[in-house]
Amino acid sequence: MRTRNVLLSYWRWPPVLRLFVSASALIVLFGALMRFIEPETFRTVFDGVWWAIVTSATIGYGDIVPKTVAGKLAAIGLIILGTGILTAYFASVSAAAAARETAFTSGQLRYTERGHAVIVGWNERAREVLLRLARHDASMRFVLIDATVPSHPLLNAPVHFIKGTASDDAVLEKANIQEARFLLITADPHKAEAEADKDTIVTLLAAKSLNPSVYAIVEILTGRNVQNAFRAGADEVIQTNLLASFAMAASLRSPGAASVWETALYRLDGQTLCLLEPDEQQIGQPFAAVQQQLLKQNVTLLGVIHGDHGAISVAPDRPIQQSDRLFALAP
Repeated sequence: MRTRNVLLSYWRWPPVLRLFVSASALIVLFGALMRFIEPETFRTVFDGVWWAIVTSATIGYGDIVPKTVAGKLAAIGLIILGTGILTAYFASVSAAAAARETAFTSGQLRYTERGHAVIVGWNERAREVLLRLARHDASMRFVLIDATVPSHPLLNAPVHFIKGTASDDAVLEKANIQEARFLLITADPHKAEAEADKDTIVTLLAAKSLNPSVYAIVEILTGRNVQNAFRAGADEVIQTNLLASFAMAASLRSPGAASVWETALYRLDGQTLCLLEPDEQQIGQPFAAVQQQLLKQNVTLLGVIHGDHGAISVAPDRPIQQSDRLFALAP
C-alpha cells in the first residue's frame, strides 16, 4: 500500500522533476553497478557515477572506460537508457522555459512578489509613469494590468504584465493585489469620460475589497465623480482634465506659461516635486527661515500643506507645525 502511494505521488510530480529524479537514479544505479562489475577500473562509486554522467551525456572523456564484456554491456544499456532520459529531461527544461517566457509576454504568468505597484490601463500616461519611475527608483517593481494590448508592451522596463480586465477578482489576484503597496488606475481613453470614471470606480472597489490597505491613486475625468472615488476608497484623486484646463488657461493669459509649468513639473535642475515631512529642528520656525535652510541643501520650498483639506500656505511668518508637509523641489 505504501509503495502504491509513493508511485501515485511520483506521477503527480511535474514532468521535469520526474525526469530529473529518474535520470539521477539511473546514473547512481549504473555507477554502483560498474563499481561492482569492475572494481579495479572503478575504484569508488563516485568514479562510476562520474563515468555514468559523462557517458549518458554523450561527452565521453575517456578517462575511465569499462574493460570487461560485462562492463561494456552495462555501458551499452546506459547509453540506450540514459541518453534518452537525459535528452527528454533537457527538452522538457527547454520547453518549460519557453512556456514560461510565452506566459510572461502574453500576460498569463502570475506575479508572486510583494510590495509592488499595480498600474491599471495601458496608455501614454501609464507609459510615461512607468518609464519615469523606473529611471528614478530601480528597486521598485510594477505590475501592469490591461485587456487591450496583445502582449507585453514594455519589455525593457521592470514591469510584469497581466492581461485581463482589472475589475475581475481573478485578474487582480493574478497581479497579487493582496500584497501590493500602491494601486494606480488610469482612465480609459477609448471611452466617454463618464463611462471611464465608472469603470475606474468599479475597479477601485474590486481592488479595495481584496486589499483594503493598498494606497489607491485614481484618475478621474469628471468633477462630479471625484467624491464617488473617495467614497469607493481612493486615497488620492488626480483630475487630469482640471490640470489640463489650468495649463490651457495659463497659456491664454500668459503665452508660454504652460510650457514652463510643464518643465517645472517634469524636472528642474535635477529636482522633482515632492512632499517632505518637517524634522524636529524645522518645527516652530517660520516658513521663510525654513525656506532659506532648505536652499542650502539644494531644496526649494514652494509651500506648506496643512489641514485635512490640503490647504497651501506661503506666509513667510507662519511657523511650521508638526502636522505640516513641505511642498518642495528636491533632488
